[in-house]
Amino acid sequence: MNHSPNLIPPNSKWKFINLNPSAPTIKGLIKLHKPDQPIRPVVNWRNAPAYKLSKSFTHNFNRLAPLPNAFNITNSSDLVNQLRQTPFTPSTSLASLDISNMYSNIPVTETKKILDDVTHNNLVDTDTRKELLSWYHTITKQNYFRHKENITIWKEGLAMGAPSSNILSEIFLQHAEHSHLPSLTQKHKIITISATWTTSS
Repeated sequence: MNHSPNLIPPNSKWKFINLNPSAPTIKGLIKLHKPDQPIRPVVNWRNAPAYKLSKSFTHNFNRLAPLPNAFNITNSSDLVNQLRQTPFTPSTSLASLDISNMYSNIPVTETKKILDDVTHNNLVDTDTRKELLSWYHTITKQNYFRHKENITIWKEGLAMGAPSSNILSEIFLQHAEHSHLPSLTQKHKIITISATWTTSS
């Protein structure tokens, strides 16, 4: 915070400090709608030292370098409208892709490079970019949680419960989609409609 004059005015530092920080806590919620009722881990990050910094990171990134929704749908109505405009044949198959344990599988080092490229392409000035990348380093290093008296530290991936993990995942996923989807769709004759794909067999 002391080295972020572009993003944090000197008289506003107190807004980014958690005055009573503690380790994020984890609990499990049972997925009653799934076979064998697996447990969904939920991490409460509100008391984490970098919670307010993480929230501000998301706000500032969306302000400085908003991501396009090239492969996203706005809502279920948007999906229906796009499906209606998609040419189907009797041999068409619908496919939906899901990511298992997304936050913990996002590569931190590669995402930092993508973040730098995205902000550079959006003409964010050099000093502000350095500040955002410094924030990114601070936030991603605080990837740990407490269960009872035990502290668990994750060495890779994004922190579950951190407000910035959603936008950081989207940064990586959009990069992966733009890098690989064009060749995959051409190779397998896939018709893309946002986050859904159809294929003719």
